[in-house]
Amino acid sequence: MATTIRTKATPLGRILRTILIFTLFIIPIVVFWGNIKDFLGIKIDGTSKGNADITVGVVTWPGYIGGEYMNNGFEATKDCRYFKDYGIQVEFKILDDFVASRKAFEADEVDLLWCTVDALPTEMGSAGTMSQSKPKFLFQSDWSRGGDAIVVTADIENVSDLKGQKIAVAEGTPSHTYLINLLEANGMTLSDVIVVSASSAVEAANMFKQGAVKCAVVWSPDDIDCVSKVTGAKVLSSTKDATYIIADGFIAKEKFVEDNLDILQKLYDGWMVGAAEINADKNGAKDTAAKILADKFQMKISDAKDMIDNVRLTTHGDNLNFFGLDDSKAVTGDYLYTKMSAIYENIKMVENPVLWRDVVDSKLIKASTLTSTGDNAAETSKKFTKVTEEIKTAKAFSSKKITINFATNSYVLTATSKAIITTEFADIAKKNAGARIRIEGNTDNTGDAYSNLILSKNRAQAVADYLVAQYEWDANRFIVVGNGSANAIKAKSYGDDATYRSTEFQLISDK
Repeated sequence: MATTIRTKATPLGRILRTILIFTLFIIPIVVFWGNIKDFLGIKIDGTSKGNADITVGVVTWPGYIGGEYMNNGFEATKDCRYFKDYGIQVEFKILDDFVASRKAFEADEVDLLWCTVDALPTEMGSAGTMSQSKPKFLFQSDWSRGGDAIVVTADIENVSDLKGQKIAVAEGTPSHTYLINLLEANGMTLSDVIVVSASSAVEAANMFKQGAVKCAVVWSPDDIDCVSKVTGAKVLSSTKDATYIIADGFIAKEKFVEDNLDILQKLYDGWMVGAAEINADKNGAKDTAAKILADKFQMKISDAKDMIDNVRLTTHGDNLNFFGLDDSKAVTGDYLYTKMSAIYENIKMVENPVLWRDVVDSKLIKASTLTSTGDNAAETSKKFTKVTEEIKTAKAFSSKKITINFATNSYVLTATSKAIITTEFADIAKKNAGARIRIEGNTDNTGDAYSNLILSKNRAQAVADYLVAQYEWDANRFIVVGNGSANAIKAKSYGDDATYRSTEFQLISDK
């Protein structure tokens, strides 16, 4: 019978045996799992990215089509220009639920996430959804150009008629921003209306269709649906007028940006190329883009094309403007974000707002090799047709009176008057760059009626000339009216001595 002799291992022997086991078994397993994990695209936290080098969280919105067009759809594939031209695979995930989208971002299920710069302050403050991750804003994808709208019942003719009325709006979202800016253009604030909080723009539209409110801030195409289902309803204004208020773009965590600059640069450059091609409709690019959206969102190609027409896909030149990297007079991200930070803080929707300089990361814009000319150039100021009689008498959707003092019998603007125009109206005109502006001048009731009529028109024209010279806006945008002393006489009867000294600025949709 064989005898087995067992010996007790020494401490050194146990160490050597452990090293041998790790060398022969454990390390190969770890290496093998790492290769399999990378092959399958599995993250350490258990979520899956498939074959994508980068995953982008988006919503059902046409403004992201520049990237989706270069990707030939939403799935990560090698059959697209992102892979063929830049060597990367991109996945777009639809995350329409706001809360779910933010949770997915926090859990690293998406690398980039959609946002709008105007509403971003509500997320970045100390109590915001992004207060922990502190992401960076990387680039702008579009401006809303009709995708957001204000629908009203038949009895609402202008913004002034909204005083004391219930308005359905999703608070802390782009819809809220739009409402705030529309009221500002009429010299009003949120305190002048009754805000009925909705969970989304879709719910706001439903409230309007059910008759619960007389006004709602909605997304297209819900505006069309509201008008068709509520007798006499109409669109009071949309971002076709307010062209520089809602700016879509993308954020990413700072660590991800540091570790993936090369991939992000390729994503940005390709995105801008795609946006420029669609804007210029090169080789039927818009039809191709519309088919991508139609297939994904299960709609008609014509409807998808209309959706694309409701945005301005921003180019590399536009991004240079937005990030303040050139000398243009365009509305910048800094201006938009900072202004809305102050407004949202004032209405208690932001605590300890984060400064723009701590939010933005302009590396991709600065490092891009794209030019800012040709199809990649920034958008130019809108050109308006000549003012017709019909346009002269068109109804204004918003009106703001500003007191501008002139010397007796003079229509020369003083430095003080110019400062008042700049402070109280120029920014409104910038953001509502798609709307025409009617300027009505007034005089007091001294002197003869004819002389006052000419003087009041000259005063209104002086204001228009100043705005054209200062901001390079099309002169055809302005409708100049002289009321003479007519309003002064009316104002005196009501005991309002200030009205005859005022200049009235009205916004009119450019139909």
